[in-house]
Amino acid sequence: MIAAIGRAHPGFAALNPGYANHGLEWPPMNAQLLPCIEHETGAHPAAAVIWLHGLGADGNDFVPIVEEMRLPPALSIRFVFPHAPVRPVTINAGMPMRAWYDIYAANLADRADMAGVKVSQAQVEALIARERTRGIPARRIVVAGFSQGGAIALHTGLRHAERLAGIVALSTYLVRPGDLAAEASAANRDVPIFMAHGTVDPVVRLEWGDASQRALIAAGYDVEWHTYGMPHAVVWEEIEAVNAFLARVLPVA
Repeated sequence: MIAAIGRAHPGFAALNPGYANHGLEWPPMNAQLLPCIEHETGAHPAAAVIWLHGLGADGNDFVPIVEEMRLPPALSIRFVFPHAPVRPVTINAGMPMRAWYDIYAANLADRADMAGVKVSQAQVEALIARERTRGIPARRIVVAGFSQGGAIALHTGLRHAERLAGIVALSTYLVRPGDLAAEASAANRDVPIFMAHGTVDPVVRLEWGDASQRALIAAGYDVEWHTYGMPHAVVWEEIEAVNAFLARVLPVA
């Protein structure tokens, strides 16, 4: 397994000196935008993937996976890995940790702090807007995430005003699916969505992810759904499938 909830990869840059040539912290911690790690697969990126980590991790969590992906050599992508703010998390006894929103309860209906969800949605929208200012159109931007980060990726991507290239949602669920019909953006009614889940996930239950993808399909969305024999984690077969999805929705110009 490659990554699991709550396990970041501190010291990745120190263990991989070559990373310093490609990645950087952006912006400074006192800037309005969320601090991020960036990794560019080539010069002059023509696409961007904004990848959100899970609860208790940080932007480092999925950086090593990009190094392992076999994307087309001619496809230059800027991967952006933001760090969620630190906040107390109710379900974890109020312990402060990086989180995209507070989690109130273990059940799906009462799980998410909607005020926090909306703040994170706005923060991701700001990152999308920054990519636009750097010359990357919305149709060349993918919003991705794992667990809590995947919930924000779905929530933001489905409501974004311009057509995105795609959404990747790993081991996650729709937040307040009943609100989607009224809030969804017409521009992203046909956005390709990749969803995957572990069949033995004890943290975000398989039935939550399955119900979410079925709700999206029932609403007319294009969902590519995968399951893997894993807990709340990521496996190599899943990353290969994400790799193929990215290559499809971000074709080389």
